[in-house]
Amino acid sequence: MKESKVNVSSEIDPLRKVIIHRPDTGISRISPKKAEELLFDDIVYLPKMQEEHDIFRQVLEAFLGKNNVLEIRDLLLEALNSSNYEKKELVEMIVDYEELPKVMEKMLMDLPNEELTEILISGYYEKEDYILFDPIPNFIFTRDIAVTINKHVLLTKASKMARFRENFLTRFIFWAHPIFADLKLDDRIINLNKVDLFPPSRKGESISMEGGDVMIINEDYLLIGRSERTTNHAIQSLKKVLFEKGVVKNVVQINIPADRSYMHIDTIFTQISKKHVVAFKPIILDGLGSNVEVHRQDGTTATYGSVKDFFLNEINPDMEFILSGNGESPYQEREQWTDGCNLVAIRSGVGLTYDRNPRTEIAFKEAGYRVIHATELLKRFAEGKEKPEKVKNTIITLPSNELSRARGGSHCMTCPILRG
Repeated sequence: MKESKVNVSSEIDPLRKVIIHRPDTGISRISPKKAEELLFDDIVYLPKMQEEHDIFRQVLEAFLGKNNVLEIRDLLLEALNSSNYEKKELVEMIVDYEELPKVMEKMLMDLPNEELTEILISGYYEKEDYILFDPIPNFIFTRDIAVTINKHVLLTKASKMARFRENFLTRFIFWAHPIFADLKLDDRIINLNKVDLFPPSRKGESISMEGGDVMIINEDYLLIGRSERTTNHAIQSLKKVLFEKGVVKNVVQINIPADRSYMHIDTIFTQISKKHVVAFKPIILDGLGSNVEVHRQDGTTATYGSVKDFFLNEINPDMEFILSGNGESPYQEREQWTDGCNLVAIRSGVGLTYDRNPRTEIAFKEAGYRVIHATELLKRFAEGKEKPEKVKNTIITLPSNELSRARGGSHCMTCPILRG
């Protein structure tokens, strides 16, 4: 059987296909009081946020091609069009979860799929000026919804109720969309929401894991952060399944402070090349409030006092660390907060970041990188002065006045499903 083109075995192999989500109209309905409840750090100006995200998408399309930058809204619509039975199941689950009257099931099922798609994402029925349920503003952070681990896809389970509808929609897309059909047939979907396979612990610890805490460094090493959003029980339960299925040889648990500032491990480090990791010095190099446990398929373990020690001993003895805020306080704390460590690599040595971290930009330049703004690079592509395939050793900065206020960078906003 022909396999789906779903395969990610590193953070830095050439990015071939990715899922993103343009900020939707639900974000414009978030009040200051609701923002905290919905896990959004601020109210934002939607038109400007969409404008910034559109530039982000244009950069991805320039490197990957338009057909390889997949929009969640389109995937959801196509999945709804492909399966009426599973569509009914999805609607029933959401009506039940959102505690809507049962009569709403028929109303939603009778809608054209285009309208249903918008409602399921935004919570708002525009034709009737009817708010059915809360928006899901964090859906722009597609990294959290699913993770490709070699040829398998992990469907994550959010720790906060505000993100549960994202989870329903993601599970539906991967189960019902034709491009993922082989995953289902070949048993290559690992669903953390299956209670029979992933129950709570005997002491009542829940299963929760978000994609920002999961990184595949190479085909043998999967990193998972134990954080504010990912539980130890979830890591241990997933480790068992991964080893039984032979998906990876090593599961690396990175214990970090359970703090909103360091919500996931990708808020404090990301790899951008074979020899460079962008990092928040106090935790990643100094090991403050953190350590690393390596669990091997053969049952042996190893422990390191910092993420730096892990990388140097297990991944690359010549690994170098580019520090947010150039490793100086208070700039490192400021620029970690504004996602200076949260980059996605388009290929080894080419990364996307926000344009509001000047001290980190100095660190990039000192490490030998060119720093160029996304709008300038897109202009150079359009004028034929530069070709995407020739770009190397470059950090591309994205406009981020509004995007950065949502507390998630380019790594958070991408769900890679094919690299290499």
